[in-house]
Amino acid sequence: MNDILNVRIKAGYGTEPILEDVQFDLQQGERLGLVGTSGAGKSTLVLALMGLLPWRRGWIKGEVVLEGVNLLALNERQARQVRGKRIALVPQSPLSALNSALSLQAHFEEAWRAHEEGGGNRFRARIKELLQKVRLPAEGHFLSRKPGEISVGQAQRVVLALALLHRPSVLIADEPTSALDPSTQVEILELLRQSNREDGTTVLYISHDLLSVLQLCDRMAVLQEGRIVECLPVDRIEELARHPATLALLRTLPVPPSVLRKYAERRVASPSTSQGLLQFQAPQGAATQASVSPDKPSGGTNPSGQPSEIIPFSPQSVRRSTTSAY
Repeated sequence: MNDILNVRIKAGYGTEPILEDVQFDLQQGERLGLVGTSGAGKSTLVLALMGLLPWRRGWIKGEVVLEGVNLLALNERQARQVRGKRIALVPQSPLSALNSALSLQAHFEEAWRAHEEGGGNRFRARIKELLQKVRLPAEGHFLSRKPGEISVGQAQRVVLALALLHRPSVLIADEPTSALDPSTQVEILELLRQSNREDGTTVLYISHDLLSVLQLCDRMAVLQEGRIVECLPVDRIEELARHPATLALLRTLPVPPSVLRKYAERRVASPSTSQGLLQFQAPQGAATQASVSPDKPSGGTNPSGQPSEIIPFSPQSVRRSTTSAY
């Protein structure tokens, strides 16, 4: 498998470095998860990779090499030709990313004109294809709405469709589920997996939610205090993890990573369970348990009437009460 993105950077604001020495490679067609606590430098890294850090009065040194081209060596005109076409971003706050004064149709038209000439049937066909992919209405009445007239979940699907518009080589998903309800989180993560699986889109998934990273991604990188301290294959993370930051993250999990991976693999084999949730609960009078309910958001049985799979785990491993999507 060939590298599609090679990152070797330092970055910060004024005299304060935020990213001390970030180094990682992203392979063609993989899903790499980057996990870190608040203040670790995730947002600065996103801006640096997209070439937007100078707009925030920041600085960056090093290399961001995308398909053999160092993006940091490009002038702004050249960078605009790459940004949104070869490397695209799904932002954390979709309603903030969209222009409240423009219709959704205008957003797609503007994004199209940034990298394509003309429009007509080709543009309309691509928009219809994308809206169907992200499970949004393709009719004109929906596209005539403005961002304030749709839900946050719909807005997140819109920005995902905008990011996929030009079939980018690399898609950066920056905390794309943080503002969503559990059911919508499931759908967004499934759409990321689908784009990777069907279109070959390479995904850099950035999140503080370790559960979703372990179930979605092939590898996981841990960002701590501006440095990537460990980058490991998810299916061997229990075996290979050595850094205290990684070990501390793993201790917050209610179930072992191997259990999460088995659930994720079952979901890939049965994509019809796209509404499934992984739930953690403590039944009355019993040891703490994890309930995997792939076909029903809540409750003790799935639509077939059979009990949900119950996986025991240690109460001491629980650090927070959570219902995590996907």
